[in-house]
Amino acid sequence: MDDGDPSLSDKEEENDEEDVAGILLRIPIVDAPILIFVCFHKAFRSELDHLRRLAETASLEDKPRRCRQMILQLQRRFQFLKLAHKYHCAAEDEVIFHALDAHVKNVVCTYSLEHKSTSDLFGSVFHSLEELMVPKENISKLFQELVYSIGILQTYIYKHMLKEEKQVFPLLMQKLSTEEQASLVWLFICSVPIMFLEELFPWMVSFLSASKQSEVTQCINEIAPMETALQEVLVSWLRSNKQTFTETSFQSGEFQGVDGFLHIERSYRKTEEVSSLMEVNGQEIEDGVNQVNVLHLWHNAIQKDLKEILKELYLLRKSGCFQNLDSILIQVKFFADVLIFYSNALKKFFHPVLSKYANVWLSKSIEKFLGESNIEDIQQLLFYNSESGTSLSKFVEKLCQKLESFVSGVNKQFAFQENEVFPIFRKNCRNGMQEGLLSLSLHMMPLGLLKCVITWFSVRLSEKESRSILYCIKKGNNSVCKAFSSLLHEWFRIGYSGKASIEKFRLDLQHMFKRRCFISPEEIKEAHRFSFINSEKQPHKVSDQNSLSCSSSSGSSNVNKYEIPYSTGINLHIFFPATVGKLHQYPALHAAERSSISFLDDPKPIDLIFFFHKAIKKDLEFLVLGSAELEKNDKLLTDFQKRFHLIYFLHQIHSDAEDEIVFPALEARGKLKNISHAYTFDHNHEVEHFNEISHILDKMSRLHLSISTIDSNIKEMGLLRYQHLCRKLQEMCKSMYTSLSNHIDREEIEIWPIIRKFFTNQEQGKIMGCMLGRIKAEILQDMIPWLMASLTQDEQHVSMFLWSMATKNTMFAEWLGEWWDGYSLAKVTEGSKDVPLQPVEPLEIISKYLSEEILNELQESSSANKSIIFLEKDRIGDNVELSNYNHNDKVKVHNAEKNNNQCSKRTNQFLNDDKHVCNEVADIKNPVANEGKSSKLCDESGRYERLLKLSQDDLETVIRRVSRDSCLDPQKRSYIIQNLLMSRWIIKQQISSTEVNVKNDNLEFSGKHPSYRDPLKLSYGCKHYKRNCKLLAPCCNQLHTCIHCHNDESDHSIDRKSITKMMCMKCLMIQPISATCSTVSCNLSMAKYYCRICKLFDDEREIYHCPYCNLCRVGKGLGVDYFHCMSCNACMSRSLMAHTCREKHLEDNCPICHEYIFTSCSPVKALPCGHVMHSTCFQEYTRFNYICPICSKSLGDMQVYFRMLDALLAEESISDQMSCQTQVILCNDCEKRGETPFHWLYHKCPSCGSYNTRVL
Repeated sequence: MDDGDPSLSDKEEENDEEDVAGILLRIPIVDAPILIFVCFHKAFRSELDHLRRLAETASLEDKPRRCRQMILQLQRRFQFLKLAHKYHCAAEDEVIFHALDAHVKNVVCTYSLEHKSTSDLFGSVFHSLEELMVPKENISKLFQELVYSIGILQTYIYKHMLKEEKQVFPLLMQKLSTEEQASLVWLFICSVPIMFLEELFPWMVSFLSASKQSEVTQCINEIAPMETALQEVLVSWLRSNKQTFTETSFQSGEFQGVDGFLHIERSYRKTEEVSSLMEVNGQEIEDGVNQVNVLHLWHNAIQKDLKEILKELYLLRKSGCFQNLDSILIQVKFFADVLIFYSNALKKFFHPVLSKYANVWLSKSIEKFLGESNIEDIQQLLFYNSESGTSLSKFVEKLCQKLESFVSGVNKQFAFQENEVFPIFRKNCRNGMQEGLLSLSLHMMPLGLLKCVITWFSVRLSEKESRSILYCIKKGNNSVCKAFSSLLHEWFRIGYSGKASIEKFRLDLQHMFKRRCFISPEEIKEAHRFSFINSEKQPHKVSDQNSLSCSSSSGSSNVNKYEIPYSTGINLHIFFPATVGKLHQYPALHAAERSSISFLDDPKPIDLIFFFHKAIKKDLEFLVLGSAELEKNDKLLTDFQKRFHLIYFLHQIHSDAEDEIVFPALEARGKLKNISHAYTFDHNHEVEHFNEISHILDKMSRLHLSISTIDSNIKEMGLLRYQHLCRKLQEMCKSMYTSLSNHIDREEIEIWPIIRKFFTNQEQGKIMGCMLGRIKAEILQDMIPWLMASLTQDEQHVSMFLWSMATKNTMFAEWLGEWWDGYSLAKVTEGSKDVPLQPVEPLEIISKYLSEEILNELQESSSANKSIIFLEKDRIGDNVELSNYNHNDKVKVHNAEKNNNQCSKRTNQFLNDDKHVCNEVADIKNPVANEGKSSKLCDESGRYERLLKLSQDDLETVIRRVSRDSCLDPQKRSYIIQNLLMSRWIIKQQISSTEVNVKNDNLEFSGKHPSYRDPLKLSYGCKHYKRNCKLLAPCCNQLHTCIHCHNDESDHSIDRKSITKMMCMKCLMIQPISATCSTVSCNLSMAKYYCRICKLFDDEREIYHCPYCNLCRVGKGLGVDYFHCMSCNACMSRSLMAHTCREKHLEDNCPICHEYIFTSCSPVKALPCGHVMHSTCFQEYTRFNYICPICSKSLGDMQVYFRMLDALLAEESISDQMSCQTQVILCNDCEKRGETPFHWLYHKCPSCGSYNTRVL
């Protein structure tokens, strides 16, 4: 009864992921510091597992209060996890990936794109948590949605991290030295806000073993500068057991609002003490300098420097010499980053205090401090893109305007703070509270930026001001550890002691920014006072302009161990993610532009992929919706299972084609090497995911069948088990939809635009031809209707136009028209959108334009012959043999693929294209009874008689009236007139054909007996085929076992497509051609393989129908052992994937025997030059010749023969008179001209050494 736990596959997958991470973590972290990021991977996995279990536990909690506490805990922990993951991703994008890209190109772009998708996944989790906070009735369903969201997030992040561990980190350890890896890790540590870093480190190491924790501590000590205070601070963070996000007192770490500002609320253990300090509304205690006064000094220093920067920019604009522009931009960038963190500190720590004591209007005013838009505008301008084409002078002018506005806003806000806000703090907050707020503000900054700020601030103070601040720092306070106070004191003392100056600080600042230079001196010199800011154009180099890192531009810097770097790009990702997206646009289309509508105006062959992607996405949506319905209605299981397998099968074909054809073509381009490896990993994961869903569906199917046959108690348990599997299936379908949709989006962003841009239409057509040439006819019969059902009418026209272009040298259009109910590909390729003209019934036209009197006369004349027609009816009815038919017969089609037998059956069930689809495996037309034929013949005969009685004058009258009818458009008018003129001849031909068919039905045909394949008469057939039927040749009305038998015995050939009838060799009944005998008592299968198009039966060999040759070929099928080359228009062995193409070279005669090769039954030999001949002809021909009879190139490697000729000529002696003469020759092999010594027979090519030459 129990089919096992469906989560076992998940556990196995998690074990595989842990194995990869475990293998990497076996390496000592000291030897490979970059593995600290893998330690974060381990922490992310463990945390997500725990959060999912917590959510499942909360869903079972009966007590509302306890349940609400658990939901709040989930919110806090997910907020922390989102922030940790966002910093982790930002560090990879801005630091790690940039370093790797300097050594290995085209690897990291797809990983950066994956990072962008996680924000939406976290958003769905938070949305579910917010829904749970509001009391509702269907809380169990909300919890289930929460579990689904967490599961989708788990799957996506797990897969991403596993790919990185398989590809990115091994490359990093291989390409970067230990010192270079250490510099990247240290840059990451110095770019994370201190307040968050204090919690991030303990959280990460808590998931490691004791030995790994000691390794991490040792590694941090190794990579950090050798400053005692700094070492103590880092070790204290690593060894701290405090994880405030797990405590109830922790407020939250979250990204609040659409502006993306980081708001971190922190509660210390002394919460009660801080609260009591805030409540004191009395006199402040003068125990030193009032701490609010420090903010006045801070404001003055910022205003002074901004004023100097603006002044320098004015001078630069006036002089037109932009050599110092880079230095100005670096300073502006520094102050923009400082003001971001200062703004957040005011919002998170000062504003709550102000709101307690100030008026409402004042508290709202402080919220508008340094609006995000002002800072973001400056950030965007600093990373100006060179591709915009704006001159450097115009850029400087714009920068002056923006900076003027920015500085003005800063001055106004600072004045407002000093006049309205700070007095409230002096009045209501003691110095202890003020010290605490300032300390929290310092903790908002990253370590690297904090050191720069302290150094800069210290050199801006007077000696008295510096001593006061040094005293306050040295004294310390309860909210800052002693080690950190000592570190701040040391940094401030260095600036105060005179070791640093404004000039030295600017040089140091420029040194930090130098490796991410905004404008290169070469650009300025080359442009002669005209340059651009951003010279990087590679889409994956998202960090080139965003980092104040100590790493070099090559990504492998020699970091000074006494430097404390800082990456502004990491925090740009956190604060202004929208700005990062604008500054670093990938070479692709935005979401609105990626729709297939954008490809309708300028279609390229590769655009067929986009249409296929659209169909895949649409079916993935069906899987998500369908899986939700299964829990309510188990009767839909069978249909869902069939639809799923169809999607799985078609997606597998698409993925294999990409891996084996498209990606190698990309990798062959030197500049695009490695670009597709990550997508191959994705394909492997998707196969595993599909297999897991298939496994669950199999369990559900078995469980569904067994439930109906057991007693009630076990049945109830089975239903619970079935519902559990339904929920598991729904989660996996949602996860598949998210994963595969993101995979498709990334391909459309990164891969396909590159192909569209860098590959010619001919190259794209060749790629698409190779992809389509692997698809069998049976699969196309499922794929084409499935694809068309997902597209609009315009998209259908474009897709079929592209399909026709890829298959223009083949018989695909002919096959499509025969299979798909007469569909005309030619009309599509012409781009005609006109509605095809319907057949004209001449009588209807005549009755419309002719007088009633003439019509009545024709009617009476026609009625006089009715008795004759009914006599004809009786005669036909008496003599035509009636047969019984089985209307539900199906045809068995040979299939070499595992799932092909199901594909054609699925099409009619799930696609609404019955009007057009005429599937080969289920396309047996229902026969019409002879009585119906006779009645139809009677009706048609009456109409024929009336038309034949019509006089020439009356017909001309009708034609003239039609030509004068203004309601008809010219095309339709011409069409009607042409049909009227030809109507009499057409009718006579139809009457003649009908009479011949009636007579044929009454004849005894020659060969109406069984034929046998063996002398013992054990099996039906002939020497060509083993089959159970004979074919009726319409050309001579004789029965033959096969077409070849007919051609051998007759003096003419037969068109196989004209055959419409066959004879069953068992019951000897002549009947319409089909896969089985239509006689109920017989019902004999004619053969294992039947092709309706070729009228081919075979019970012995493996045969497939090629839709591009539109012929049946011997083999397992396209994509199995053969493929179809669209240029050569030939089915070839897969071992010949690399061959010399010659357009339609099979559509010619054999150069030896002159038989038409395309339809020949004999094996064909492909020559190295691209020409072909029969294998038997080749064997006979090469007994005396070694050159192609068409192009004269050598048929193989003839070096042994040529060496023999060399030896032979060396022994020959030539007269002195002839030895001095030379001859001009043309080599047939290398096609080069040359001169060679005279010889009466042999002439060696001086270029390639071939003797396959001719004298000119």
